[in-house]
Amino acid sequence: MNYIIKALKFFEKQIKELDKESKKIIHEKIKLIKQNPFRYKKIHSKKYSRVFRIRFNLKQKETRLIYVVINPNIILTCLLDRKKDYKDLEKYLKKIKDELGY
Repeated sequence: MNYIIKALKFFEKQIKELDKESKKIIHEKIKLIKQNPFRYKKIHSKKYSRVFRIRFNLKQKETRLIYVVINPNIILTCLLDRKKDYKDLEKYLKKIKDELGY
């Protein structure tokens, strides 16, 4: 199946603030997501059933790229800092409905 990658404005803003090396890492991860969005760990959410995360390091910081699969779309939601845990996750997932109407 061909998936369409969509990014929330918040995610795009987070990416703009990163350095070139970090952007390259994220771009490679997005390519892998597009090939098979179900390859990474699924995480629990109150709003969506298909929420996944990719774990990687950006500048020595544990980071998670959070995305949601709503066929045929893959919605790139946010980059979470591992220190803050997943406390803000539901707030970021709410933005999907606000911006895209899902």
